[in-house]
Amino acid sequence: MNTDLMFSSDKSEWETPQWLFDQLDQEFGFTLDVCALPENAKCEAFFTPEDDGLSQDWHGVCWMNPPYGREVLWWVRKAYEESCKGATVVCLLPARTDTLWFHDYIYGKAEIRFLKGRLKFVGAKNSAPFPSMVVIFKRSDG
Repeated sequence: MNTDLMFSSDKSEWETPQWLFDQLDQEFGFTLDVCALPENAKCEAFFTPEDDGLSQDWHGVCWMNPPYGREVLWWVRKAYEESCKGATVVCLLPARTDTLWFHDYIYGKAEIRFLKGRLKFVGAKNSAPFPSMVVIFKRSDG
């Protein structure tokens, strides 16, 4: 298997397509973007890398499109933990169902919606080389 193609990007942060965010925002009514850059934040309230969203308390209805590198584990774990404290966290993630983070924090603990086709992230020349999923953590999950 050619993993160079799957992990070939020189960046791990990709802006959510606006149509997808708008569709989910209409359903959930997001109040906090927990993992954003100032130029791509989807909510009025947001955490930047300088704010270190992993060390913050999350509240309300949170949107999370984390960096897609190895640190995705930390973000998924944080989303699960914050949902246990009462936050609703909706995550856009690569559909990597073979990973430990998927089995430890998502499978059987959250609602999973697999997206049809491959997303084209804002600013990307091509569609993503991987499938995506929307994962919804709520207090009652897990």
